[in-house]
Amino acid sequence: MSKKVVVIYSGGMDSYTVLHKAIEEGLTPYALTFDYGQRHVKEIKVASDVCNELGIHHKVIDITAINQLIGGSSLTDSSIDVALGHYQNDNMKSTVVPNRNMILLSMAIGYAVSIGAEKVYYGAHSGDHEIYPDCRPIFVEKMNEVAAVANYEATEIYSPYLTTDKIGILKDGIRMGLDYSKTWTCYNGRKHACGQCGSCVERLEAFEKNAITDPISYEN
Repeated sequence: MSKKVVVIYSGGMDSYTVLHKAIEEGLTPYALTFDYGQRHVKEIKVASDVCNELGIHHKVIDITAINQLIGGSSLTDSSIDVALGHYQNDNMKSTVVPNRNMILLSMAIGYAVSIGAEKVYYGAHSGDHEIYPDCRPIFVEKMNEVAAVANYEATEIYSPYLTTDKIGILKDGIRMGLDYSKTWTCYNGRKHACGQCGSCVERLEAFEKNAITDPISYEN
């Protein structure tokens, strides 16, 4: 029987690629999706559809109550406009959800321990490092140190694309023959992707650099 791994699966193209990376490696993924009150809640539906299609173990966990404690992010507060432009722009800091990944990883580690999974797969990549402190290598390193002592069973946080950008992630997904129409990246949760938020801009750049057309529809 193949080894179990927990995959934090948002429904976006990064975690979609990570999910299939685990499958390609012959592992049995247990996908974990969090509803933390994100305005782009459409990604949860996309994640569920993929897991249903592949017959993957999938849990969607409602943690929206945390918004009583953490705020100030345009991803969870509809009164704050989602910043437009590239991730390298300073205004993208408005999309940071305080301590989000530490919270999500802590729960994923607990889930992994409870089902006997040795690793938690997590889709952080180098394009996130400048804006998101909880996607940087040192964060993953320190979380792994804590995970090693927090339970009797050792659980490793594994980020296969930690030193790779979204262009490289897409390149690997193309190699695996993945269908990115089954992903949602846009921070605005409308019918079509906006094409202007940092997430869309970075996604479109990745498709352009890989010389292929993004299969999802955009407003502009």
